Amino acid sequence: MTVTETRLKGCFIIEPKIITDERGYFMESFNEKTFQNRVGANVHFVQDNQSFSTQGVLRGLHYQTGEHAQSKLVRVIQGEILDVAVDIRPDSPTYGQYVTEILSAENHKQFFIPRGFAHGFLVLSETAIVFYKCDNLYNAASEGGIAYNDAQININWNSDSLPLLISEKDLRLPALRESKKVW
Repeated sequence: MTVTETRLKGCFIIEPKIITDERGYFMESFNEKTFQNRVGANVHFVQDNQSFSTQGVLRGLHYQTGEHAQSKLVRVIQGEILDVAVDIRPDSPTYGQYVTEILSAENHKQFFIPRGFAHGFLVLSETAIVFYKCDNLYNAASEGGIAYNDAQININWNSDSLPLLISEKDLRLPALRESKKVW
């Protein structure tokens, strides 16, 4: 497993070791001990989520606040997405900055997004199945979000050729400066 920290402290790209032969491939998609040693954090995942979306679907930017904040380990089982993490930790030197990563069923990459980050993704392929682990249970009262097109963050979604499909709920999300504080 190769683990690479992004320019945002605490966010990691994880590339599993793939063993291939004429039958196909095998990979260990998660090992808690190895994960904790390589990421340098004691994260214990308690909830798995999966979504199916069609091309152009943009989900996000979402996060949980306070004691319900969540770390996520995201991967794609089918298709391809542009995955986005935004640093919303108030005292962080990279507050309001983002990183993106292409995750796909073909590249097997995983994106670890720690607590204190907003998360979203755009489906680039015809369809995509996104699977992610969370280290805290979802709590509706602690849900927060930021507009995908916030001018302060200025995310390059690389979506010029895609008609976006965004939920009404996500279209109503506030700008970063007006959003709920993560803690």
